[in-house]
Amino acid sequence: MTLPRSAYVHIPFCRRRCFYCDFPIAVVGDKPVNKAGDRINGSNSGTIAHYVEVLCQEIQQFPSLGGSLETVFFGGGTPSLLSPEQLQRILNLLDHQFGMTSNAEISMEVDPATFDAPQIQAYRAAGVNRVSLGVQAFQRELLQIAGRSHTVADIHDAIQLVRDAGFTNISLDLISGLPHQTLDQWEASLNMAIALQPTHISCYDLTIETGTPFSKQYRSGLTPLPSDETTADMYRAAQRLLTRNGFEHYEISNYAQPGYQCQHNRVYWQNQPFYGFGMGATSYLAGIRFARPRKTWEYYEWVNRRGWNDWALKKEKHDPNSSPEEASSQLPVPSALPSTFNSDLLLDTLMVGLRLAEGLDIAALVNQFGEPAIAQVCKCLQPFVQKGWITFPSQDHNPVSGRLRLTDPEGFLFSNVILVALFEMFEN
Repeated sequence: MTLPRSAYVHIPFCRRRCFYCDFPIAVVGDKPVNKAGDRINGSNSGTIAHYVEVLCQEIQQFPSLGGSLETVFFGGGTPSLLSPEQLQRILNLLDHQFGMTSNAEISMEVDPATFDAPQIQAYRAAGVNRVSLGVQAFQRELLQIAGRSHTVADIHDAIQLVRDAGFTNISLDLISGLPHQTLDQWEASLNMAIALQPTHISCYDLTIETGTPFSKQYRSGLTPLPSDETTADMYRAAQRLLTRNGFEHYEISNYAQPGYQCQHNRVYWQNQPFYGFGMGATSYLAGIRFARPRKTWEYYEWVNRRGWNDWALKKEKHDPNSSPEEASSQLPVPSALPSTFNSDLLLDTLMVGLRLAEGLDIAALVNQFGEPAIAQVCKCLQPFVQKGWITFPSQDHNPVSGRLRLTDPEGFLFSNVILVALFEMFEN
């Protein structure tokens, strides 16, 4: 019986929108709001305060499906725009509504230049024990190109503040493939990140998303973006430098010192259920992915009409013998779902599970989806075995044990090619 033991909480506010970002956010501005030079944050913004009220209303409305929370992740947006009191209120409510284990991993995304010493200390006192710092680059010109509001000096100041507050679980985010970025700059950023001695580093390759400022500025054939060959070399460089310095490459984009893998994100990659709260957040419960509206006013309306009942109705379709009330109060577990082959679920399981270095347990796949389906998957993947991009223990297209995994770094690097082949197989 698999119960949700994780919660994602979306805090959408940012002082400005980064040029690559297509996340559901609300820009609050970057100008001082008083003579003291204070900028907008949860302590002085009615907009942020109202959002927190609605967010707490949503959390209170959603039924507990059993199982105390083992991970909580505050993402955004810029969660460090919350006041410590607002953060504490949300954590207290989550604990009251769902329960929270004494050793729960509580992660919070923070941006340089958005917090001071008393604030980060208060976050720590409230229960946050892991911070993810949005660094992205260590070159002033690249930060400006990306639309980031912090400086290189702000990065170093933020790290010091975090360490002084007592945090030992510290993650840094970096982006490769930025406009005008060179391989030398990328390697320099990696080395500077390593020198700061974080316990975790996430390396994301830039994706140009429709509707972002970058999508309007940079077009195929007319771009200052690094070539595909250069971005591939950037990926290989990250793998080489980080593993050489003691980081485990445990997921396509993520590296951790031993014992510091992000437990919350592993929930996603292992296709486990989780709650999601806040504007644009997604829940995964009872095999159903359920997203909230991405615009602030639509999200408020959704909460006011108790929109989580939409999930209950979707659940009812999976279990037509239950009433809407039963649907909203009971968690259907995987064993209660139809035992017949589900290609969408299998594809979903492969997409997220192959992201992990450990890959997928073939016996578990066979048990869940049947040997013929997994044999078909392995047959589809055979050309990539020959390329050295993927491994599984049997060459007869009919494995029943061992693990199915991508190789590092080449299999991870070409994972999209592999997933396209799987998509096409299921379509046919």
